[in-house]
Amino acid sequence: MTGHLPRHVAVIMDGNGRWAGQRNLPRRVGHWEGMKAVREAVEGALETGVGILTLYAFSTQNWSRPAEEIEALMGVLQSFAERERRNLAREGVRVRVLGEVERLDAPSRDAVRRIVEATRDGDALLLNLMISYGAREEIVGAARALAEAARAGLLETDSIDEGTFRSALLTGSVPDPDLLIRTSGEMRISNFMLWHLAYTELYVTPVLWPDFTRDDLFAAILDYQRRERRFGRVTAG
Repeated sequence: MTGHLPRHVAVIMDGNGRWAGQRNLPRRVGHWEGMKAVREAVEGALETGVGILTLYAFSTQNWSRPAEEIEALMGVLQSFAERERRNLAREGVRVRVLGEVERLDAPSRDAVRRIVEATRDGDALLLNLMISYGAREEIVGAARALAEAARAGLLETDSIDEGTFRSALLTGSVPDPDLLIRTSGEMRISNFMLWHLAYTELYVTPVLWPDFTRDDLFAAILDYQRRERRFGRVTAG
């Protein structure tokens, strides 16, 4: 693929439940089918040369779903880690998991630890899995940490700028996404990386996540390459 590539592509993976509903299947089946789309996205990112792929897998709001569905989602996470960690390590993919991981059950936390350890030397693609993540909660946590540092005399409030605030975020080391893909046609960002998306290009596709393929990723990147990114500036002429 020629042209200017996005360095960092993020994806809000949406539509598993709707995919299952259209087929009169339980929602958990949609979540399991969604694992195939994760594999497609990873292979597509490797093929195009994207450096960072961030997948919004499970939000803090998802904890309010029925216990049966949460159990299914945790099962998908554990199965993905078991099936994919050797493949990802072989492909040079380094997995990082960001979110309130301590809220996961013990088997899921163990699965997260294993996949992160198995892939720590990968240098072809950084795969961020956002699990039990919420951007508002992240921002509140950063504000609280800075306030506590100021109260302890470790930080002057006048020194707080964008860089200082960003460093206090859970995702502070993650570069801003160049491109955000939202599947299932929904026109919202669902409490995802609110700090980072200030100038991110958005691409919404009606494709439900279990049907997402690398060709859909390529289409989003081609659309991105046709855009002019101004970051609030006015171009000459």
